[in-house]
Amino acid sequence: MKRKKHIRGIARQWMLNSFGIVLMVLLVVVVGSALMLREYYYGSARQVLLSRSDYVYRVMEGYADGSATGSFDSEMKSYVASYSDKNMIELMALDSDGVPRLTSSGFAYKSANASDFEEALSSSDGIGWWTGEMNGQKVMAVCRLVPVLNSRYSAFRFVVSLEMVDRTVLSLILMIGAAGAVVLFGVYLTGVTFTQSLMRPIREIGAAARRIAGGDFKTRISRQADDELGELCAMVNSMADELETTERLKNDFISSVSHELRTPLTAIQGWAETLQDVGKSGEPTLEEQRLVQSGMRVILDETQRLSGMVEELLDFSRMQSGRLRMNMEKMDVLAELEEAVLIYEEKARRENILLRYNEPETIPVMVGDRTRLRQVFINVIDNALKYSDAGGEVRISASVRGDSVLISVSDDGIGIAPEDLERVKMRFYKGNYSRRGSGIGLAVADEIVTQHGGSLTLTSALGVGTTVQIMLPLGGAETTNDAGQSENEQKIINIE
Repeated sequence: MKRKKHIRGIARQWMLNSFGIVLMVLLVVVVGSALMLREYYYGSARQVLLSRSDYVYRVMEGYADGSATGSFDSEMKSYVASYSDKNMIELMALDSDGVPRLTSSGFAYKSANASDFEEALSSSDGIGWWTGEMNGQKVMAVCRLVPVLNSRYSAFRFVVSLEMVDRTVLSLILMIGAAGAVVLFGVYLTGVTFTQSLMRPIREIGAAARRIAGGDFKTRISRQADDELGELCAMVNSMADELETTERLKNDFISSVSHELRTPLTAIQGWAETLQDVGKSGEPTLEEQRLVQSGMRVILDETQRLSGMVEELLDFSRMQSGRLRMNMEKMDVLAELEEAVLIYEEKARRENILLRYNEPETIPVMVGDRTRLRQVFINVIDNALKYSDAGGEVRISASVRGDSVLISVSDDGIGIAPEDLERVKMRFYKGNYSRRGSGIGLAVADEIVTQHGGSLTLTSALGVGTTVQIMLPLGGAETTNDAGQSENEQKIINIE
């Protein structure tokens, strides 16, 4: 429940953040649009009033310079009374106190706001502006001084109502606000749809991850899109594949190790019980003495086998925890390779396998861990014999390749299937379960060679055989002239 609330909280937070940003942007747009529209329409009203005042002022200038005939006062009275646009704009004639004496509407004002008149008196161009309420209406007025002296009228004023302008601005603002609300609603629906499409696979991934964490490695997620979430689904599926493979290999490894341990323990127990009864009836006979020798040999061999398996498991544990350390020193790699060959001479003879060792005359001294490298050679040779049948042949050779030494172990055994070849160096992996082994020896050998700066590669074909090549750098070794070497001495252990 906490995880679900957390996921929903993320979706809600994302929605609130995105929705809040869009709302703020829309509010800025609406407020900005309202200010711009008000400025535009009010500016238009000012421009209209100013143009009307300019026209009247030019007419009055004729009386000021004497070019017009007749009385200015009577002409002003006649012009105000017959003003054609009085339904939209009211024209007033003001006295020296700023009080309207004539109005185009015929309405008599006993007093008036004279702020525009006072501004006109103090301004250089004789023009004053005022916006406020008049008779309960919001109006805009422009006052302009007359150019005629000694007249009963000192100024004229144009007044226009702003109620229509304000209604127009308000209508446009409401339209913009409605459009913004539609946009906001569309953003909300889009956001909800997007978050649902986003959170659905995330919830599926979370549920699948919990099932995988619970041990259900067969869980898979259907990839519905070719995007980052689809890639994440593919990665989770790949992780599940790897975990399933590792789990299977681990179980196979436990089964294999259990079997490998049971076999020598059974042999040791059986022979121990058999030898326990030897000599109870008196002096052991010759046959009983031979039985004791055979039993002791089996017990020693199986004990050595158990010891090797335990040591291999310990090495693997050290490798997994990063504690597999190399004791690097100058060493004779041929001596360690020959020691490994000698260990398996008797085994190869018993199993009727020809062990052929092409020994070079000399190999430069190299820097490495002699014990660990001997362990690698033993593991590789043991595998070659293990997967070879009676009458087969195992070939071992060593040579210098540039600044490295190449050690090759080949057999003509059962080989490795192509699908298994890339995975044989994986921990726990066994390509063939019909032969003994824990499946970790080659992984440990590969790690040892890697820590020496070398490489361990395998080439194989089913029914043909396998070749393992170990390349080790000759770090710190003296330079050797390959041309000065004699023909490789061939040492053959032949089984008749």
